[in-house]
Amino acid sequence: MKFLLVEDNHDLADAISSRMRLDGHVVDHAGNLDEATAFSEVGDYDLILLDIMLPDGDGRTFLKEHRASDLDTPVIVLTARSQVSDRIGSLDLGADDYVTKPFDHAELEARCRAVLRRKSGKSQTKVTLGGIVFDPVAGHLTVSGEMVTLRNRELRLLELFLSAPGQIFSKQKLVDRLFSYDDDVSENAVEVYVARLRKHLDNSDLEITTLRGLGYRLDHDS
Repeated sequence: MKFLLVEDNHDLADAISSRMRLDGHVVDHAGNLDEATAFSEVGDYDLILLDIMLPDGDGRTFLKEHRASDLDTPVIVLTARSQVSDRIGSLDLGADDYVTKPFDHAELEARCRAVLRRKSGKSQTKVTLGGIVFDPVAGHLTVSGEMVTLRNRELRLLELFLSAPGQIFSKQKLVDRLFSYDDDVSENAVEVYVARLRKHLDNSDLEITTLRGLGYRLDHDS
């Protein structure tokens, strides 16, 4: 998954980003509203973690504009304000959930998983297809009954393909989803991860097809 973290406290932002990256997520960090707007205009995010009190304004302004643009990216508000009226106000503006500072990182991770499940309309996270069973939350993949160990980006790449079997993903799209803006990578890096994932899927009925000049597609031999 790719997250946008909007937080002006750099120590807290580093801590959140580190935890999320350990889980294999890609995180872009914005320290103010201007940066958050710039990221959201060009990035494709699965979830936004949004601080309210920012140096150049109120995060709820960003939330309001985000929803007014008909963008449905889930938003979890990070707030030091504990009053019920403040939390209700954020939810009324379109936030999907909120976490009150200070918070336990495990709680934040659990809330992220819950919001993403609601967004996908699924109460179960496991995907069963073509001889594989994939649990993106636990990071477990079994192929023909055998457990396979995936590195973080291999896991997220598989998660992306399984989110839309048969859909073509361009190399640039995969770069955008697998890496943050701070990562200095080329499209060749995608070829490496696709090749690794293909090997993991050798004993399944799934195949990653290369479409020259277009990108990659996950196909299922029925």
